[in-house]
Order: sequence, then structure tokens, then C-alpha cells
Amino acid sequence: MKKFSTLEDFVGTHFIYTYDNGWEYELYVKNEHTIDYRIHGGMVAGRWVKNQEVSLVMLTEGIYKITWTEPTGTDVALDFLPNDEKMHGMIFFPKWVHEHPEITVCFQNDFIDLMHESREKYETYPKYLIPEFAKITYIGEAGKDNDEVVAQAPYKEMTDDIRAGKYYDANYKMMNK
Repeated sequence: MKKFSTLEDFVGTHFIYTYDNGWEYELYVKNEHTIDYRIHGGMVAGRWVKNQEVSLVMLTEGIYKITWTEPTGTDVALDFLPNDEKMHGMIFFPKWVHEHPEITVCFQNDFIDLMHESREKYETYPKYLIPEFAKITYIGEAGKDNDEVVAQAPYKEMTDDIRAGKYYDANYKMMNK
């Protein structure tokens, strides 16, 4: 397994992880300030996002933090310990997302206006806090700025296909477009 030491080791990496509550997520560290992700389990399963601006730092050798605020008003803080195949996530869902998660289950990039409208229309507080540890179940070296890593909506067996080597070729390009 790859050893993570520097920020450069982390950038370009594709992860699948499952939280202790059973929610499965996929995240690609596209570059030093952008991620793409898909949600495969939990209250917003089916949601996917490209080019989410983030703050990315290395806390110490091999330990990384990614934080961002989504157009929904959801705040996220993720701590990755890839050498130990662990991570910890803290999600701060606005009240409206907790009460109407179906609004967010889409390719967010095509519905930014709807996310902003919903954020203004519905109540934000109190926030619904979800602190969870997760097990990293997949680590792939996709390279920087690879737009094929998260290029289609999640489907039921997608993460199993990725882990089994049935989704990307040797150059980390989608095999079945």
C-alpha cells in the first residue's frame, strides 16, 4: 500500500469510505483546492458533486484535513489518516437538509440555484450534527485533475465495481461510459 507522507501524496487520491453508521461515501482529492464526491449511502445517497472548493491542509505527516461549506449551507470537516485506513467526518447539516434531504439528491452542479433557494426558503437552525469515524475501504491513485474519476451518478453496485477493478482501466479512465 502507498505510504502517505506529504500533501503531494494525498492530492490526486481517490477514496471510498464507510462511516460507522453505515453511510458510504466516495471522495476524490482533485487538486490542492478542489474535490469531487459521490454519496452512496445515508440520508442523501445519490448526491454527487464536482469541483467543490475546499480548504486542504496536512496537519502532520500523513494526516490531512479537508473542510468546506456547500451551497446547501452544509459544513463539512474531514480528517483522513490514509496510512491507517481511517478517517473522521463531521457534517453540519442545516435543519432544512435534515428535513428535506431529497432536494439535495441530485448532481448538485446542475442545481446550484435550487440549493441557494432552498437554503433561503427553509430553516437553517438548529444544525443536525453527524460526527462519525469511518473505515477507508479503497484508495486509488487517480492523479490530479482527472475529470473521469467522478463523472457519472452513483449506482447501486458502483463502489463494489470500483473496488473489484471493474470501473477504471490502468490509466484511471472509466471503462464503461
